[in-house]
Amino acid sequence: MNLFPQPLPMLDRVFLLAAATGAFTVLVRALMLCAGGDEGADLDGHDGGEGTEGFRFLSVFGHEGHAGAGPSILGGGLAGLVALVGIARLFHLASRLQSSGTLPPQAAVGCQGVVYLGIPAGGTGRVTVRIGERLREMDARHSAGTPLPTGTPIQVLRVERTLAIVQPLSPLEPS
Repeated sequence: MNLFPQPLPMLDRVFLLAAATGAFTVLVRALMLCAGGDEGADLDGHDGGEGTEGFRFLSVFGHEGHAGAGPSILGGGLAGLVALVGIARLFHLASRLQSSGTLPPQAAVGCQGVVYLGIPAGGTGRVTVRIGERLREMDARHSAGTPLPTGTPIQVLRVERTLAIVQPLSPLEPS
């Protein structure tokens, strides 16, 4: 399973590195506490056992509950798993809020517009097409291969990749 199907943006990499570093530090500290490696001095060299005070909030089933190491590890693991699933769900929900806001070129089929940059015989020009409430400029070619001057009203017949194939509107059709 690929966790990251696309390359991560730089800001996401920074946050991921910070989270991994913090998680690793907490894990090492928790393992040291379980193994009794933090009984003496804290990082400043002071005695008194004050080094464990900051981690008491992590202990749900710990020494205060007198449950022992097994239930403490199991409870901590389950709590971590629940937190992981909850955070993953939040990120999934947040990712669904994203929208590109761009229209696919095929949305122009059937829409009307105007030649913006003249289309030469057998060549490519540009048209402005109204798609719903938006105006979009597209490269275009005349379906019959004849030239279309700037300002000619057109209709999009089909789209080939991003190239609109157009025909001029007859004077009787509303624009």
